[in-house]
Amino acid sequence: MDFTLTLNSRYTLFLLLLLLVSFVALCLYYGLVWLRVARYRNANLPKPDEVAPANRPSVSVVLVAHNEAESLKKGLPYLLEQDYDNFEVVVVDYMSTDDTPFVLRVCSENYPNLKVVKFKADVNMFKGKKYPLSIGIKSAVGDIILLTEPDCRPNGFDWISEMVCGYMHGASLVLGYSLVNTGKGLLNALERYENMAFTASYMGAALFGNPYTSTGRNLSYKREFFFSRGGFISHYSFPDGADELFVNQNATRSNSVVNLRENAAVSYEESHTLGEWRQKRIHRRSAQRYFSFKDKALQSVYPLSQALFILSLVLLFVGAVFPWQILVAVIAVKFIWQIVCNIVLANRFKIKTLQFFSPFFELYFLFSDTILALSALRKKNVQWR
Repeated sequence: MDFTLTLNSRYTLFLLLLLLVSFVALCLYYGLVWLRVARYRNANLPKPDEVAPANRPSVSVVLVAHNEAESLKKGLPYLLEQDYDNFEVVVVDYMSTDDTPFVLRVCSENYPNLKVVKFKADVNMFKGKKYPLSIGIKSAVGDIILLTEPDCRPNGFDWISEMVCGYMHGASLVLGYSLVNTGKGLLNALERYENMAFTASYMGAALFGNPYTSTGRNLSYKREFFFSRGGFISHYSFPDGADELFVNQNATRSNSVVNLRENAAVSYEESHTLGEWRQKRIHRRSAQRYFSFKDKALQSVYPLSQALFILSLVLLFVGAVFPWQILVAVIAVKFIWQIVCNIVLANRFKIKTLQFFSPFFELYFLFSDTILALSALRKKNVQWR
């Protein structure tokens, strides 16, 4: 192989440097973030049966519903039947016009630990989910607030017990995770992969001491901590980010715990259309514009490395000034390492059929996330529902 042209061309050397830096960054990300999340077992936390009843705090599971009758029929019994001594479920029914009030009334007749907060008029001047959610939290009596959503179902009946274990060492927040139900078709595969990558991203950052965000499908904090930090007051005017922004502004290495145990997880219904899924992603990404500069910079490392890796490869191939055999070898090594790490991560979350498609999904999300980020910047303040 002749490297004469390469050594004499600053342009080619610059592209090779970009390729090397992006290649190393991506391989480190797969190895340090994905594998760390995949291998983390919460060995420092006690198991539910190791916590004495006297040490178990009261818990309030809080969720907001708007026309969620079908989801509540499926998921609410799993919340109300939790194997925990002292807990309540607070459902904020925000102006539902379907059978949601009927479902809640029937459940109230059978479960005394269900508390329903009804909104009959639109008094939410902030146009987001935070106001009804904050009313639900104010109505709760538990020392621990455990957030979820109507379409979520805990992985087991000891979900509350598992999440409470995170408080045994003095934490104020416990970050849980959620998984998309397995379905058929490309849309479901894309949604499950995107959720898995997002979960690995924020959980991995938290394990490295930077809990910059979480998901309101499975998030918990002490009630007194929520009010001592002002709740959602600092970002009430922005409709999105009830979970992301509160965690971003208040979670630290010392006050947060990650719970990656299987029974501490919840599963939620997959999107039925591409538009529905796209809207979910826009809502989440629109909140990220209010993150700190440090967190924005850290979040951009992975997609920037992806873009530089592809760009440098394409330019090197097009210029034909560097041996293509070496470039192909770099691509092969990167893809193999990515697939191996993805297999371990997917097995950790018991997600099937995604492993060998990881490189193609990554390429798809590189472009689609860029478009979504631009859409989120233009997004107007609208209701979450």
